[in-house]
Amino acid sequence: MFADNFRVLTMPTSTELGYNSKIEGDVVVTRVDAAINWCRKQSLWPMPMGLACCAIELMAAGASKFDISRFGSEVMRFSPRQSDVMIVAGTVTYKMALAVRRIYDQMPEPKWVIAMGACASTGGMYRSYAVLQGVDQIVPVDVYVAGCPPRPEALLDALIKLQNKIQKEPVLAA
Repeated sequence: MFADNFRVLTMPTSTELGYNSKIEGDVVVTRVDAAINWCRKQSLWPMPMGLACCAIELMAAGASKFDISRFGSEVMRFSPRQSDVMIVAGTVTYKMALAVRRIYDQMPEPKWVIAMGACASTGGMYRSYAVLQGVDQIVPVDVYVAGCPPRPEALLDALIKLQNKIQKEPVLAA
């Protein structure tokens, strides 16, 4: 009765796509490390640690104009147990440093850190007894984003650099 209104859509076969050395028929040939790292890099779940003004630019990166979801990172998690990338955005004081370290320790492995802005990277313009001179003194940082505050495009570039780093990591340590 409704058959006249529907068309059958078929997927193109490999002959229609042309020869591809990685695809032969319906089989993709790869290494386990490459497949696992591809999955990891395409589904990074960031945990925003917005500590100062850089957090506004972090929020802008998630908005529709910059669209962080293009890189698989639209799922902002505010629980360290559900995230694998900590984005430290802003000034880290000594009083807040213990909380940042505790939250980092609660994140499951593998985990990565992005230091966003001059304050998170080097303490910025605050050369004070109360300000930590770089978040890398308490947690290992994988990517630094320069700027005061950095533009959302800079954060997206850092995310791409982190994805490239993840793609090259070994899955199992020897």
